Amino acid sequence: MTLSAEAIDNLKELAAYIEDGQEPSAYIERCEVVRGELIIHAKRDQIGKLLRFLRDDAQCKFETLLDICGVDYPARKERFDVVYHLLSMRLVQRVRVKVTTDEETPVPSVVDLFPAANWNEREAFDMYGILFSNHPDLRRILTDYGFEGHPLRKDFPLTGHVEVKYDEVEKRVVYQPVKLVQEYRNFDFLSPWEGMQAVIPGDEKAVDAES
Repeated sequence: MTLSAEAIDNLKELAAYIEDGQEPSAYIERCEVVRGELIIHAKRDQIGKLLRFLRDDAQCKFETLLDICGVDYPARKERFDVVYHLLSMRLVQRVRVKVTTDEETPVPSVVDLFPAANWNEREAFDMYGILFSNHPDLRRILTDYGFEGHPLRKDFPLTGHVEVKYDEVEKRVVYQPVKLVQEYRNFDFLSPWEGMQAVIPGDEKAVDAES
């Protein structure tokens, strides 16, 4: 969605208000407007205080928590972003708040501010292994309790570690190690005729390979 110039200016004014204010400035690293969205990079340990300010301040009124999600950057020292999406229905504005963390350092839970954060934080824990301190019930929510690993991490295998099937002999669901039916192939997708032996007219890749 393309925002009007006036809407962009309003976001920039809000960013300046948050960044320069005596209270919120203590909770953030920086603000930026990117592709028509206000992004606040917050200090991890101050996330609760910042979200409380954004919820209660008269010029913000971000009273609706839309979502909390994780993003994985394995090459970074703090590999995870925890992203909070907030909506102000009174002022018709949105804001995105980001904090960073690693596999061992918990992010303060915000369930006391936004009860809807309960399941969002559990999902981030289940999918990424992100920890949240003072969460009332931090356990898996989408996978089984005995599930190994965290499926949305970039280093999690696409096949998973085990497969689930119903065993007719034991008459129950069992877990078995994943077995691939064929050896791994490296598909480069440069030719629509990948794997064919014949040379197809117009297949530049095959012609280049012969020369």
